[in-house]
Parts: sequence; C-alpha cells; structure tokens
Amino acid sequence: MVFEQLLNISPITLFILLPAGVLIYGLLQYFLDPLRSLPGPFLARFSRFWYFFELYKGSFEETNIELHKKYGPIVRIAPQEYSVDNVDAARTIYGHGNAFIKAPWYTAWKPPDPNKASLFSDINPHRHGAQRRKFSSLYSMSALVGYEPFVNNCTSLLCQRFNEIAQAGKTVNLQHWLQYYAFDVIGEITFASRFGFLDMGEDKEGVFHAIDQRGVYSTFVGIFPWIHPFLYPLLPKTGGHGYVLNYTLRQIEERQKSLKDPRNAGREGPPDIMTKILLAHEAEPTTMTRMDLITMCQSNIGAGSDTTAITLSSILYHLIKYPHTYQRLQNEVDTAAKEGRVSDPVTFKEAQDLPYLQAVIKEALRIHSATGLPMQRIVPAGGTTIANHFIPASSSVGINAWVAHRNTSIYGLDADHWRPERWLEFEEQGRGAEVEKYALAFGMGSRTCIGKNISLLEMSKLVPQLVRRFEFRLDGELEREGLRSCNRWFVKQMNFWGKVFVRDIKSEG
Repeated sequence: MVFEQLLNISPITLFILLPAGVLIYGLLQYFLDPLRSLPGPFLARFSRFWYFFELYKGSFEETNIELHKKYGPIVRIAPQEYSVDNVDAARTIYGHGNAFIKAPWYTAWKPPDPNKASLFSDINPHRHGAQRRKFSSLYSMSALVGYEPFVNNCTSLLCQRFNEIAQAGKTVNLQHWLQYYAFDVIGEITFASRFGFLDMGEDKEGVFHAIDQRGVYSTFVGIFPWIHPFLYPLLPKTGGHGYVLNYTLRQIEERQKSLKDPRNAGREGPPDIMTKILLAHEAEPTTMTRMDLITMCQSNIGAGSDTTAITLSSILYHLIKYPHTYQRLQNEVDTAAKEGRVSDPVTFKEAQDLPYLQAVIKEALRIHSATGLPMQRIVPAGGTTIANHFIPASSSVGINAWVAHRNTSIYGLDADHWRPERWLEFEEQGRGAEVEKYALAFGMGSRTCIGKNISLLEMSKLVPQLVRRFEFRLDGELEREGLRSCNRWFVKQMNFWGKVFVRDIKSEG
C-alpha cells in the first residue's frame, strides 16, 4: 500500500521532497554529531559533497594544507571524517598492531569480490596480513640485488633516448619519459620483459590514460562507496587495464610453457617476481593461488609505475629548478666516480653511500609525495584520543602526507621549500629516526607500500646516471607559471616540459 502511494506522488512533489529529505538528513548529522565542535568548512558538516567537489578541483593536497593552517591539527572534511596533522596520532592510527582498519573509500579500488582485492585495497587486516606475508620476501632489501640488472637495462635505454632527444634539440614531456622508464622497469622486474615504452617513445595503447581514468573512478566513487557494486560491472573491460590484465595472462602462460620445456633446463637468468610466484603456486597451489599470482603482478604494474614516475619527476624538476642542488649532487657523483667509489652504472649499495643523493630522494618524497589525500582509517571500538580530542568509534581519521610533510615542528620553518640539506642536518642533530616517523610518502606501519624498496632501487640507480651524463633546462612557460599537478589520489605532474643536453664528459674531471 505504501509503495503504491509512493508511485502516485507527482514529480513536483518529489522535486520538493528530495531536497527537503537531504536537508533534514544533513541537519540530523550535524545535531547528532558528538564532535560538532571540531572545526572545518561549513558545508563539510552536512554532506560528503563538499569533499567530492574539492577533490574534483584536482588540488586537494594544497587545500588540505591550507585547512590545517586555518583550523589546526584536526579538521572535519566530511560528516564523521577528519583530516589530522599530529605526530603522535600517526603512531596511533597507523602503528603496527593497531585496530584502525582502512576506511570504505579503499573498496572502490578493488572488484566487489573481496577475494580479488590487492594488498592496497584490502580492508580486512587479517587477510591483508596473511597475503603480505606470502609476498614480503620478494620485495625485501636482500631481493633487490637480483633486480638490479633489470634496472640497468632500462637506465641504459633511457639514457640512449635522452641522447637522441638532445641531438634533435626537442622539447619533451620529461614526466612521460620517466613514466615510460618506471613502467618498463617494473615490467622487467615483474616479468623479465619490458613493455616497450622506452623503445617506442609513446603509449600507443593508451595504457597510462586508462590507468589514470580508473584512478579517477576509484577516487570519486570511494567517497560514496555504497554505489561501487552497482557501477563496477559497467566499467569497460578493454583499454589500458584490459591491456595490463591480458599482458599479465600472456606472460604467465608463456612462462609456464617455458618452465616445462626441457630445452630450457639449466638456463638461468635474473629472478623476476612472476617466476618466483609461479613456482610457489605450482609447489603449493592452495597456498599461493593463481588469483594471487594475477593480482600481485597487476598491482606491481598499476601502482609501481605511477608512484615511482611521480617521485622521479619530483627529483628531476626540483633539481633543475634549483640549480645549486643539481650542481651539488653532480659534484658528489663526479667525485665518487673519480675516487672509484661508484661504478657505471651506479649500484644500489654504492648509492647508499652518497649522502646528498639520499637527501635529494628524501626531499623529493617529502615535497611532492606521490599520493595527496588523507589515508583514512576507521576508529575502533572504544574510540581514541587525538590532539586532546576524544574521537568516537566508527569515525574516519587520516593523515595526508602532503600535510604531514609541511609540519614546521618536524621539518622546520622552511618546510614549504625545497632544501635537501635539511636531511643532512637531521642526521647531524641525531634527529633522523625522529623525522622518519612522520615521513609518510610510502605510508606507515603494516600498510607501508610493499614496493617501497623497489621504488628506492630505481631512484637510487637512475638519478646518479642522469646527473653525470646530462644537463636539463625547463621549458620557458613552465619556468614562468610553475609546475601544475592533478590530484586523483596520485598527484601527477602535468606540464613538466624541458630540454635535454648531453653533458661534456670532460667536466667530470
């Protein structure tokens, strides 16, 4: 009877009732909120649409920084959702063994079937822990030595392409070239076969755009995660993500055939990740499933290329923009080469003994973190206290790396500026460990990015090769207007155009 009456409501009545219902719901959220005294934008008290539209602008990392400058260490960004800037809160929210699970926003980054979740998108801490233990050895520091030949291959090819670009006098999008590099490196590390972006010098399949679009979907749908199960089946099954999936399936099939071929017995090459997982799957198929194999390989490609490319772009852009830091790094590498302390190419171990290089990498991760939204977690039963405020259970709290990395009490009064030297000063002051506790570029605690070491491997090996072989100049328009980025979870540089010049080798000494 009630349903029939609803069907008979006129469109005009619905037009009036729906906004009224939304308004009443928003007012109820406000008046029933035990934390209504916490500050934040006015509209964020009533609806998640304020957050949605701020994300749409594409610069929420900057908005988030300004919100904390205006309102303090806790800011409301949506009903029952808070952005935090507090060192002690980082340990509370992200520390090992804490009961703060990932917020529902992350569910939009996976299929509705929880068994197909990646390590990044899985909100079940027990399943995540079990899955992470399966793969952690593949990403350990000790495993990196086996991946260095793959990085060397791609570094050599990128340097070859930069030589050609310099000879042609072209102005190029350096971010694109660094993403070609990062994509091909992770292809080699994962499959012992690069995708060929460095060979082609372009993305013919539109893979980057498709991965970006899937990120746009997940970023916005995650704000209203209840609609994800309805929208997900409508997503295109072709395009960039389809390309990555099909490429992954082909690589697995070919490797299975290769491993069974007796002619390949005794042939050994550098150990790629897919082969390691595949062998574990064939030995224990119920423990290491085929879905584990597919999901992990896809995750490597989807996340590993973007995050590393963004940080490499941050390194190179800031070095070029502040030439005295470029010169200092170049001098460090030149001196180490002259004294026989680094090889050509530089090994990962040698790179660890170049203090200014490591300071540059840390500063690039700090000043332009790859991700630019708060890493939201759900407050467990019993609630918690953050910055002297009691936050009840089921609230969502999170810290944005961009906000944390501009905390002046940790990083100094010049935290808004590029200055790699601060990391050398932290070491001299004995503050290195303290500062690292609020360095969130790779996340924190049990949810720290599993690919962190691989990303550091790529950066530590490529950057010295670039500064010892090349000089760069920013495009005139970029110098005038500054770097533009678009924040769709990943804060991707949009106008990093410049020229490449082959360095006079005599200048090395």
